[in-house]
Formats: sequence, C-alpha cells, structure tokens
Amino acid sequence: MLTRLQVFRWTEGGDERLDTFDVMAGPETTVLDALVDIQRSRDTTLAFRYACRVGMCGSCAMVVNGRERWACRTRIAALGANVVTVRPLYHFPLIRDLVVDMTPFRQRMALVGAALRPFERGGPTTEDPHTPMAIVSRESSERREIDEAIECIGCGMCVSACTMVAHNARFPGPAALNRAFTLQRDHRDADTDARWSVLLSEDALARCHGQGNCTEVCPMELAPTTSILRLRGMATRRLLGSG
Repeated sequence: MLTRLQVFRWTEGGDERLDTFDVMAGPETTVLDALVDIQRSRDTTLAFRYACRVGMCGSCAMVVNGRERWACRTRIAALGANVVTVRPLYHFPLIRDLVVDMTPFRQRMALVGAALRPFERGGPTTEDPHTPMAIVSRESSERREIDEAIECIGCGMCVSACTMVAHNARFPGPAALNRAFTLQRDHRDADTDARWSVLLSEDALARCHGQGNCTEVCPMELAPTTSILRLRGMATRRLLGSG
C-alpha cells in the first residue's frame, strides 16, 4: 500500500514545516519502520527517538494523525488512511524534528516527590534498627489497590494529551499525579505529609477537569484519571479529619 507520510520538521532558528515522503507499507509496517527507512535511505537528517522497537521503552512516543501513539506499535495499515501525519508530542520543548525535551516531565515528577523516601532506620517509626525494609505482598490489599497504576514507564503521552498541562504550567500533570497516588497509599513512604502540601495546592488536584484524555492515550492501559479521583477522595477525607 502506498502511503504518504507528512512529517513535522524543525531545527533551531528555522521555520516549522511538513516534509512529505511516499512509502510502501505492508500489513505489518509500523510508523517507526517507515521513519527508519526514510532516515536511512532518503533523509539522514530526520531526527526522532526510538530504542527497543517492541513497545517496551516508550521512547518513540509521538502524535500520529492527531493522537498520541507509540510509533513502534502503530501499524500504518491499521490507521486506514492514505495520508499519515506525524508530529512531536505537545507541551514539551522542541529539540529537533520529532524529538522533544523530556525535562518538564522529570520536573513534574520531582514536584510531587515521585521517589519513595523510606523512614530512617532506628527512627521513631521503626521498632528495630535492624529490621529490613518492609515488603508489600502482591496479595495485600495495599498492593491490589495500586496495582493498576504502577506500570507507568514515563513516555509522556498522557502529558501531551492533557489540556490542563497546556493551560497551567504549574499543574503536575497526569503521570505525576498517578505516581503520587501510588506513593500516598504506600505505608513505607515518609513523604506523605510533604506530598499533600503539593497535592492540595490550587494548581494540583483541583485543576484536573476529568476529561480522561490521559487515560484514553495511555499505551500501558493505565487510568491516571482514576488515580486522580482516588487522590481527591483521600484528600477530602484528610481535610474532614476522617482519614
């Protein structure tokens, strides 16, 4: 099948444009396959990211025909279109062509304290300084509660799809709030109170409009919208003094 790829191009100091390439696509040809072929055989200056090519790393996230997708998982035939438009993720600074700067993603994660901070050994929260780190069983209610929210690999697609990220630069975004939910339900984490000070600010939980764009595009089939709703429920109980 002959397919026309319209690929977003930009380099610093230049103008944005769409370059057009005609590619032959078989039933299993992915958008990433087509981009690699273009780079190798027709335009070596085309810039994009990829690593594993099998839907595990998330580095090839981009916007294909108006929707955030992993290029390595998107078969051209499945799009059902003779023209396929490819552009970089939204709401991230551009580096070149389809490559964006993921620094804002890491900054949003840092804002909510996305790394688990264990209690100090021998401190007031541990009975024995030699007690090993607590292990949360896969069968525990705590683990089952967060099980559907822990597989985020940081591809940034949910941030690109979020309209509130575009509107408010201080909004942590769906990936960070999803991560915050898993940590706020983890009894081993020592930053719960500090994290609430961020989550209860006017630019965090209160700003999500619940449109569900993040959940719709997540390639890991996570539901950041649900995690945010759960956090809101926890926040309400906290403010009312009942949880």
